[in-house]
Amino acid sequence: MNAARYEGAPMYGTGDGLRLFVFHHAGGSHLLYRDWPRLLPASWDVRLLDAPGRGRLTGEPQIDDAHALAAFFRRRLAADLSGPFAFFGHSMGALIAYELTQQLAAEGHRLPVWLGLSARGAPRPQGEGTRRHALPDEELRLHLAAMGGTPLEVLQDPDLWEMFAPALRNDLRLVESWRPLPGAPDLRMPLNVYGGHGDVVVAPERLAGWQEHARRFMGLRMFDGGHFYFQADPVPLLEHVARDASAALAAARAVGAA
Repeated sequence: MNAARYEGAPMYGTGDGLRLFVFHHAGGSHLLYRDWPRLLPASWDVRLLDAPGRGRLTGEPQIDDAHALAAFFRRRLAADLSGPFAFFGHSMGALIAYELTQQLAAEGHRLPVWLGLSARGAPRPQGEGTRRHALPDEELRLHLAAMGGTPLEVLQDPDLWEMFAPALRNDLRLVESWRPLPGAPDLRMPLNVYGGHGDVVVAPERLAGWQEHARRFMGLRMFDGGHFYFQADPVPLLEHVARDASAALAAARAVGAA
């Protein structure tokens, strides 16, 4: 494996099957996904990424612009975007996976063989039209409690809230200020989209809207639960991820593209 591996990407397994990069949600880190590598195919090289200011990159300045964060990952992961690789992102992570893919395409770089996007609506030219990042503390805590994914002790303990609120607001600002670049081409690789039936943030039609942005839309998979539908048990989601990404890899190899 490449010794210059991105320091914010813990490696939990190696193999020549597929290198899967996992991008985390707003306000989070790789920790929510720490069990995923052992639940995915043993031949996969699973990389759990951290944005600056989180996890292994706690000491680095946070980035509140989606284009800039994608560019950060493009630079830091450049040495590892070789061989067959794929991206999976949840919520904000899905936005970053999409934006990174578009940047790679615009610069003529190798592209992922598969893209998995979770709990993130299709791009809107006018943006999200929300300002959750500017809500007063109490309203923001209520919103985050309804979404799930944020530990209750963070929402209830003033000291913990003071510690984690800046990252949460930073990431919400990133999501809400993002606009797709005009003329962005449709995605060329197979795309699967995933979501929860009870998601209070992203409606199913927003998820289904991704088919208008992909030449090879491979379907929308819906699960019981809310915005973090996989948190209690990731196995149902990861079974689909394994099948969907493996099918895309097999198709790419069949035409000599991986």
